Amino acid sequence: MIERYSRPEMKKVWSDENKFTRWLDVEIAVCDAWAEEGVVPRNAIPKIKMAKCNFKRMEEILKETRHDMTAFLGSVAESVGEESRYIHLGLTSSDVMDTATSLQLMEASDILVQDIKDLTAVLAQRAIEHKYTLMIGRTHGVHAEPISFGFKLAVWVEEMRRNLHRLYEAKKAISVGKISGAVGTYATVTPQVEQRACRKLGLEPAPISSQVLQRDRHAHFLTTLAIMAGSLEKFAMEIRALQKTEVHEVEEPFGAGQTGSSAMPHKRNPELSERVCGLARMIRGYAVTSLENIALWHERDISHSSNERITLPDSCLLMDYILALFTSVMKRLQVFPHRMKKNLELTKGLVFSQRVMLALIDKGMARQKAYEIVQKNAAKAWRGTKSFLALTKSDSEVNGILSSEEIERLFDYQFYLQHVDDIFLRLGLTKSQWQGALTEKLDTDLKMVF
Repeated sequence: MIERYSRPEMKKVWSDENKFTRWLDVEIAVCDAWAEEGVVPRNAIPKIKMAKCNFKRMEEILKETRHDMTAFLGSVAESVGEESRYIHLGLTSSDVMDTATSLQLMEASDILVQDIKDLTAVLAQRAIEHKYTLMIGRTHGVHAEPISFGFKLAVWVEEMRRNLHRLYEAKKAISVGKISGAVGTYATVTPQVEQRACRKLGLEPAPISSQVLQRDRHAHFLTTLAIMAGSLEKFAMEIRALQKTEVHEVEEPFGAGQTGSSAMPHKRNPELSERVCGLARMIRGYAVTSLENIALWHERDISHSSNERITLPDSCLLMDYILALFTSVMKRLQVFPHRMKKNLELTKGLVFSQRVMLALIDKGMARQKAYEIVQKNAAKAWRGTKSFLALTKSDSEVNGILSSEEIERLFDYQFYLQHVDDIFLRLGLTKSQWQGALTEKLDTDLKMVF
């Protein structure tokens, strides 16, 4: 991934140095397991544990062998000496590579888990802050009925909680090792060695594998990231829509000296949210590739290998980046309640149409008749200058059933917030739970996304 979209901690996980360190961790764990089985001399282990991979030397060997693993083993052997003959005993390349990749994915998962928790904390705090901030709810992009901005954010909080659960499950799926030799039959390495080595590495042994860990596991992980990216794209798209000039209910943070256009000095664009949307598409594309990697020829081919050098690290790097980026957007998002109120009143009271209809039905009017009367007055309000309230009060069919006072009581925005406390309580969104959830460390981390 390009430097612009790589944060340091995740970048370290997917560095060549960390990859080859994890390869060496697997090799050492297997040697240790062989020693416990009595196959490798116990006195050889201290020397093996001091093994190093000289990356420059590995590159030199790679030019000749054109094989990552043999180049790696050659470099490591030179650092160990005679005892190196026990390294890679009975193994095939995928034993080391796949198991080490699982270790990297676990590291990446831990970073993403914290990212999700950070974003959820911000969303929860902003939801509580705007619990009663009235705005119009929209369906099909058209005014529907009032909601609160906090309610909208509470929906996002719960979605991110589901994403956290999905990530835990995906991490579990890839937290496995495979030390079963060529084509996975244990002909040259025992199940006991696999069990011991995986335990040392903090992994579960795959119950069965071919020459590779089965790629449905990796597809589970990347499709989980794609779902998470889809959530962020949905949230970011909403910010973009609410920042449109005609709407202008929220606005992304915009720093002093920042420019929105090289040609138009007045521009303030939702470019951060647009960036989230654009990068989410990349993650979704990588997920499709991971699904195609499930089908390999026979016990394995390496059609998956080349693209996983890109899809696995890049998906994790991008996911880490857009989670942090959107957390920063939401933490500093400007909210304009006065604009929300103004937009709420654009349709001159039409948002109360259902309340009027239900009141007529409650008084005994047939539903279809009530619908027709309300729709007629709504159409007049759309086309003319009179408010829906005035038209409703002057309608003889309505005021013959409902008094003027009863009609006016129907036009109350607070009616739509009557259950918001119950909803927030159901979600556990209380000030006491979320107060102080954000730390100075988070503020520092968020600066890394710009």
